[in-house]
Amino acid sequence: MKRFHVHLHVDDLSRSIDFYSQLFAARPTRTENDYAKWMLEDPPVNFAISTRGSRPGIDHLGIQTDDAAELAALKARAQAADMALRDEGSTTCCYARSEKHWITDPQGVAWEHFHTLGDIPVFSEAAQPATGAACCAPGAVPVAVKPASRCC
Repeated sequence: MKRFHVHLHVDDLSRSIDFYSQLFAARPTRTENDYAKWMLEDPPVNFAISTRGSRPGIDHLGIQTDDAAELAALKARAQAADMALRDEGSTTCCYARSEKHWITDPQGVAWEHFHTLGDIPVFSEAAQPATGAACCAPGAVPVAVKPASRCC
């Protein structure tokens, strides 16, 4: 199964957690001092918010896979379509260890394809500034496309 992923930058995490908890009729499945995530089943979406973006709104979109084979199929589809792709491989971000790659749409919106391997206790194991993009959006995407934000 694949799950749609949305990551928003918010200015006020507490207020946003209250709002989205009411909207989804559920509390976040993970909350940190700069981040919250809901793993919703109906509709199947991994919805995350954080205070790590450069401006309020969509930081990036994505598709989360349940297994490595689904991730490989998404990667093969992007490559077959000749989309510029940035392969991060195994990485840490957003309090998780994942295998991932990125593409960027014609408007500059970053799309993350990823398979989560496990949770970690920090936002990222790589040194990151306190501000900037929420989660490893493609700062080094091939020059054929314009990256939506900069991180990792």
